Amino acid sequence: MKAFVTAAVAAALLLTTGSASHGQPVADPPCAGQIHPNPGFERGATGWTAGPRIVVFGDATRPAHTGRGYATFAGLDVTRSDLLRTTVTVPANCDLTVSFWVRTTTTEISRGDYLNVGMAVTGIPPKTRFSLAFDGGALWRQYTMSSGTATTERTATVSFLGSETAGNGVTAFDVDDVTFTLG
Repeated sequence: MKAFVTAAVAAALLLTTGSASHGQPVADPPCAGQIHPNPGFERGATGWTAGPRIVVFGDATRPAHTGRGYATFAGLDVTRSDLLRTTVTVPANCDLTVSFWVRTTTTEISRGDYLNVGMAVTGIPPKTRFSLAFDGGALWRQYTMSSGTATTERTATVSFLGSETAGNGVTAFDVDDVTFTLG
């Protein structure tokens, strides 16, 4: 009797779902979803290669776009550069869209300080996608770039390079919520 009930339940399940279950979880499609483990810097520099003092938490005078953590570049009125970068894998036939938020605070009056944002994708020469200067604004603004699709798996490296020159005034570039979405 027990075998009959088990067979009847399995047949009912098969009729209801239209297929037999093989006990494997359904995977997300390969070209869907956010793929970076720490897009908002809430876990510090995890998943990123960052110089010292780039990721900050809970600054009440300059709050993050969302959450508590964000990356900040320059802001010291000294001649220096700060680099933040990460590499992700882009599956074959997928497009990678990278979106990020930037805020600029400055006392600068000339264009000596900047934040360059680049993306290097396997098979495509690296290039700067955005070059932001002191006049970007004190409010968070969103920027987006895309890798395009290819028939093979690729890697994409996204980099933020902040550069400041002493004597021109103080400029700080803040970056938050860097999403890496496959589509």
